[in-house]
Amino acid sequence: MTLTSVAISERAARRIGEILKSEGDGAMLRISVEGGGCSGFQYKFDIERAKAEDDMVIARDNAVVLVDPASVPFLAGSEVDFVDDLIGASFRVVNPNATASCGCGTSFSI
Repeated sequence: MTLTSVAISERAARRIGEILKSEGDGAMLRISVEGGGCSGFQYKFDIERAKAEDDMVIARDNAVVLVDPASVPFLAGSEVDFVDDLIGASFRVVNPNATASCGCGTSFSI
């Protein structure tokens, strides 16, 4: 994996594929980073039907994930995983750039 790439785990790809299948043809998952959350930045997950020309596209099995150019530096070297545990099922981003994260796992700081 290069420093600018984002990896999708097998579990995440399987779950993303299930979600996209239920959304119909042409659906893709967009992962972006926005200011906010309890640690300064937060991950946002949206269903998209259109890809921007400068989006990073990550494809694994039936999962197609888009990352906008402004979010790539924040996500560089990260892995998106899907975890189903006692507190619930969710996507988790294992981000080597984050210096701190909050308990909810969706907010981080650099």
